[in-house]
This record gives sequence, structure tokens and C-alpha cells, in this order.
Amino acid sequence: MDILVPFEQEGTKAIVRSWLKKPGDRVTLNDPLVELETDKVTQEVPSPGDGILDVILLETEAEAIPGAVLGRLKSDAAVGDERAAELAPAEDATAAMAAPEAKPAAHLSPSVRRAVLQHDVDVAELTGTGRSGRITRADVDRHVAGRGSAPSAAEPPKAAAREVTAPVPASPAPTVGGARSVPHDRMRLAIAQNMLNSVTIAPHVTAVFEADFSRIMAHRAKHKGAFQKGGANLTFTAYILAAAAEAMKAAPAINSRWYDDRLDIYDDVNIGVGTALGDKGLVVPIVSQVQELSLLGLAKRLTDLTARARDGMLAPADMRGGTFTVSNHGVSGSLFASPIIIAQPQSAILGVGKLEKRVVVREVDGVDTIQIRPLCFVSLTIDHRVVDGHQTNLWLSKFVQIIEEWPSHD
Repeated sequence: MDILVPFEQEGTKAIVRSWLKKPGDRVTLNDPLVELETDKVTQEVPSPGDGILDVILLETEAEAIPGAVLGRLKSDAAVGDERAAELAPAEDATAAMAAPEAKPAAHLSPSVRRAVLQHDVDVAELTGTGRSGRITRADVDRHVAGRGSAPSAAEPPKAAAREVTAPVPASPAPTVGGARSVPHDRMRLAIAQNMLNSVTIAPHVTAVFEADFSRIMAHRAKHKGAFQKGGANLTFTAYILAAAAEAMKAAPAINSRWYDDRLDIYDDVNIGVGTALGDKGLVVPIVSQVQELSLLGLAKRLTDLTARARDGMLAPADMRGGTFTVSNHGVSGSLFASPIIIAQPQSAILGVGKLEKRVVVREVDGVDTIQIRPLCFVSLTIDHRVVDGHQTNLWLSKFVQIIEEWPSHD
């Protein structure tokens, strides 16, 4: 039986991160066999049946094209009962002899074992975040990053190794303090490549409006408890997504994808929500068919996606099909950011800044008054190949109107 790279990958490169089994290991249906890593998620490929892993065709670090054969599984029928009976005692004896030393590494993939040895990591200090508590390469990387940069006995200083093997070009001495080198992981490299590609091919233009969240805050305070009882965390993001989907009616081309020969404008509003993962970068899970969801439905979906994103449990299906993106950068204190890079081939991205109380002038019964209102800057960065300023401002005007006129009785 062929072990195949899943076809469901949208615009991402997959790399074989580590094999969880080795040739000769017995596996059962749906046992995790190999980890694939893209710029968005780490995905486990399960066993297609019962049998023995016969051969690995794509080793660690190899590029895994959708549909490619990762390896092959030999079914129990092909192995034969007699052969299995002959191997069983030998395997048991070998396991018994090696038990004292092999036990700590028995559950580690080859990639993880190499990392543990390279960085002199005590496996007992690691907490596994993989399936069934299994330790992953990401767990080791996080442990090493948190430990600092002091070289271990198993990893001699890189500078000394370079001096022995080859001359090093002279570089200016640091004027203050020292430095430590942190290798780029695949997610950071992929983010860098995607960002550079977007600003290279698409002319980015940003328009900025200001939105008063008084009605949203009042509505949220009134309904937050009831939503919590229904299993949903009612965040401002739920309101933002609902308003964004409604604003698409004013300028449908904002909800589109640009291709060299056409522009696809979508009826379904599938909104990606940027979710920060600390130093590991960010992911953008998709809330599909936002236009069909109630506020409660949106809140439940966001609660689920955000939790799974931060636990590293997103599936490839959670990342596919986006037609628009929201970057709520204000949650980390940013008032305004420009341009926020568009997720190609989408045509626009909404930025939402920090919500804060500001003094403003409002006319009441024909008289100017000074008031304190909860305001934030909202920006729409567009691909100028797709839409112009008119559609951009039309969309933002509608979005702000929905936010500021949110009905209190709903």
C-alpha cells in the first residue's frame, strides 16, 4: 500500500519533518506514520492500513508534493503468518536487551532524536504537545530557545569550527554587548517569502477611517454572559467579521481573488483571522461562510479556531479557501499599521487598531459638544490592480456605519 502526501494543501510547500516509524515497524490503520510541515501547519499522515512499514521513499527534509509516495506499507497478508511468527521472538529479545537505554527514546521520531542529541537535551525536561502527548521537534526547539544560547558539550561553538575549516571574512566588531544567532525555522522563512511575494506583485494602498465602538461595547456587555453559557467567548472580532461580511454588499470586488487572466468575485465571505503564536509567527485560520453565521455562530467558531491554533491543532482544512483577511493588530497595543500585507491572491485585508477612549467633538441638537468615546482606527489595504479608492472608501464607510449603528436589541 502506498503512503501518499495528502492532496489538500493550498499554495504551500510541504516538507517531510520526521518519520514516526521506521522500516520493519508494525502499524495499524490510522497510526501516525510521518509528520509533514508547511508554512502554516504541521500535519500527521496516518497509516492507510494494517501491516509493516516496508520502505521509506521520502526522507526527512525532502519536499513532499501533493500525491507523491512517501513510502510503502506491506500488508499482513503479504508478510505471511510464518514470517511474522519468526520475527516476533527476536524482536522481543532485542527489546528486552535494549530496554534500559531505549526506553527514553522509544517514542521519539528520528528528527527529534537528532535534535535531542545535538542540543544535549534531557528528554525528561520536555512536555509533549503531539498526539497522545508525543514529543515533537517543535517541543525540542522551544526548549532549546528558552534555555538560551550557551553551546553544549554536544554542540561545539560554531565560530571555532569555522576558524578550523575555512577563513571567515572580517566583519565589524559589535559596539555594544554580544549577539546570538537564531536559525530561521520553516514557518518564519515561509512567512518572509509570502510577504515579499505579495508586496512585489501587488501595489498596496491603504485607506484609514475611525470607528466608534460605543454600541458594540454596550451590546457585548449585555450579552457576554449568555454567550459564555453557550460555549462562546464573545470578542470584538466576532462583531468585526459580521460587519466585514455585510460591507461586502457595498463593494463586492473587495471579496475577490486576483489571477493573471481574471478576477474571481465570491458570494461566500470566507475570512481569515490572523492569530499570533508568539515568537513562532502567526497562522490565519479561516471562518467560512461568515455571511450565513449569526453572531453566536461566529463567536463559537472563533473560540474553537483560536484555541486550536494556539495549541498547534489546526488541520489543513482550517486554513483553506480564504477570500478576505482581518488583522486585529490592536490587541497587542498597535494604534495603526500600514500597509498590512495582503494574503495573495486575495484582494484586500482589514486592519483594526487598539480600542481606546479619546476626546472628540460631536454635534448634539445643533451644538458642538466635547465627548469621550471608545474609538479605533480601521484600515483597508487593497490591491490597486483590483479596486480603486472609490470602492475602498465605500467599503470602509459601510463597515464603520455597521459598527457605529449596531442595534442594541439583537
